[in-house]
Amino acid sequence: MPIWEFLQKYSSVLMHGTWVTCLQFVLAVLVAVSVALVMGIGKLSANPLIRGTCVVYIELFRGTSLLVQLYWIFFVLPLFGITLPNFTAGFISVGLNYGAYGAELVRGAIQAVPRGQWEAATALSMSPFARMRRIVLPQAIAIMLPPWGNLLIELLKGTALVSLISVTDLMFQAKQINASTYLSAQAFGTALIIYYLFARVLITPSMRWAEHAVARRLGRS
Repeated sequence: MPIWEFLQKYSSVLMHGTWVTCLQFVLAVLVAVSVALVMGIGKLSANPLIRGTCVVYIELFRGTSLLVQLYWIFFVLPLFGITLPNFTAGFISVGLNYGAYGAELVRGAIQAVPRGQWEAATALSMSPFARMRRIVLPQAIAIMLPPWGNLLIELLKGTALVSLISVTDLMFQAKQINASTYLSAQAFGTALIIYYLFARVLITPSMRWAEHAVARRLGRS
């Protein structure tokens, strides 16, 4: 089947899958960023209980497969009385996994802020919270944004795994079309192009804009 006929016939199904993928991506990013900030800052805590908890979380989610985590959250948690819809289990799994990687980016960026900035804030009698919010974190964000761009692209690709728990995302729809038509090149080729455009046209320019905006705010451009 020519590609234009394929798109004419299955465009609505693929667009629905793309929309679900967008929702999964946005919600997973919100989870990942929130988790990364909490765990990244917590890993630097002087409290051994907080620091230890964050270390365990980061090592557990970085050291095990996202697919296994996805299956645990969707299939195993109900055995303990916690049942999540497949859509919710999908973005939570992806967000928790990539949030562990993001936590290390947050920790590294905070530690990369020049020590003199910390000492100046302390000399101004700032509380630890005010020092982090007003002095350290704004500079750390400028440092962590470039690697976060790469992480978000990886997160986008990770959302394809939610199709394995029947979330009707782009990959799920492509597999369904392939199963009924055997048009593998058209189905997966179209999915490949959509994922690429998502990363190249939306994520990359957005992260570059954010980098420039933060740099201007810090007077670095």
